[in-house]
Amino acid sequence: MPSFDAIASQTVRTADHLEPAFRHEADIAAAAQKLTGRRKKPNVLIYLMDDVGWGDFGCYGGGVAVGAPTPHFDRLARAGLQLTSCYSEPSCSPSRATLHTGRVPNRHGLHRPPMYGEPGGLQGEVTLPMLLGQAGYTTQAVGKWHLGENVESQPQHVGYDDFYGFLSVSDMYTEWRDPHFFPEIVYSGARTEWIENMPFNKCFVHATKGGELSNVEEVTIPVLSELDEKWCQYSVDFIERQAKSDKPWLLYHCTRGAHFDNYPHEKYLGKSPARHPYKDTLIELDDIMGRLVDALGRSGQIEDTLIFVSSDNGPHMETWPDAAFTPFRCAKGSTWEGGVRVPGLMFWPGMVEAGRQSDGLFDFNDILPTMLGLAGASALLPNDRYIDGVDQTSFLLAPHGLSNRKYHYYWLSQTFSGLRCGEYKMLLSATSDDPTDAAGPGGFTGVLERFAYPRLYNLYLDPKEQHNYLTRKLAYVEAFQLGMRTHLGTFRRFPPKKVMGLKVEDKRA
Repeated sequence: MPSFDAIASQTVRTADHLEPAFRHEADIAAAAQKLTGRRKKPNVLIYLMDDVGWGDFGCYGGGVAVGAPTPHFDRLARAGLQLTSCYSEPSCSPSRATLHTGRVPNRHGLHRPPMYGEPGGLQGEVTLPMLLGQAGYTTQAVGKWHLGENVESQPQHVGYDDFYGFLSVSDMYTEWRDPHFFPEIVYSGARTEWIENMPFNKCFVHATKGGELSNVEEVTIPVLSELDEKWCQYSVDFIERQAKSDKPWLLYHCTRGAHFDNYPHEKYLGKSPARHPYKDTLIELDDIMGRLVDALGRSGQIEDTLIFVSSDNGPHMETWPDAAFTPFRCAKGSTWEGGVRVPGLMFWPGMVEAGRQSDGLFDFNDILPTMLGLAGASALLPNDRYIDGVDQTSFLLAPHGLSNRKYHYYWLSQTFSGLRCGEYKMLLSATSDDPTDAAGPGGFTGVLERFAYPRLYNLYLDPKEQHNYLTRKLAYVEAFQLGMRTHLGTFRRFPPKKVMGLKVEDKRA
């Protein structure tokens, strides 16, 4: 019997609204056996960082070698599954919405981050916390949100029982307060007042399900440096409280770091060998991860909890050196590998085999169907919309599990950019990686380049995507074009959605 090959093997589509997936029967049986007889549904801890690069952790080749040891992340990697082809979307809000909905940006409509109170967000979507709530879970969100400030998109209205964090993105609270970056605003009363009157909430906030936001504290630069510490303690308190409950839980913990500009807590200043704010922040984020794991251990919940660790996109190289390391081409805001290939660690003692490393494809949109699968609640998947994620339960739990995903689809805002299968990636369009190009929506540089002919890259031989291999590999053309046609064809029945941009009645100028 031939060994499995992702390019040559066929997928199965079980319903018109579900992404086709591989069926590895032996893996499915092994995963089912592990889940049989468990006393409760698993808790889920999603630890999502901001703008942290694929190579920042020691287990990915960074760590000590790049001036910021990450012992806690490295320990999780050794004790669980380390994904080397884990994919986000090109930027923050699209990634977070994809994780919450199991859908690519052209379906959930958050093509780019909403900025400075701009309308548009997660409203109208069916989300992971909504579905896990129906399955009996307590749902908690802590930290950065950035999925819409409008009331309908706030966490307490899209499935979370409780939220403690801020609604937007780190630099929106601080860059205009820092004379190093904006002296013309800091030293101008008129311009400071202009920013202060913009329609975004300048505080970090608290809310409970169905209620209104309450402001906790205005996010000044000194407050910003304390947020990850405060958010860590809030999550630790949540974990300890849940030890007394019979209900499973979802904790979506999103860090402020390491989004520029970094102002690490004073106890981490200068603590990294690099003695740089970005690296000091990585030390802080690693330490927070260790404290959350310790809380799980102390409270007796660690064997009942699946931990997923990742970053919302690649590093923001335009802010170097306040962004860091990827071995791939380009960075945040692009569909080159450096923009969307992110660290991915899965840890669940006794369930996810220790010491595994896999290059099987895993997408952020796989989180929703996989967590429902682990909770025994796959029947809750909505059937009135297309779900791009696939259930990766067997990939995670089988001792040598194979990914159930055949393709990763690259979307750049509303533009379909290409797809990956196996070690090959075919691109139709991408951003230039010249940092002097004009800025685009969401604050990213680079102009969109549409190629006259597709480009084909072997990511094993050419991770920097510099050598178009297409002329010598024409045998792959039909396989990749079939994948593109099939994916794009789903939009005929399930049309794309757009929620970003000014409302017609918005008269601001």
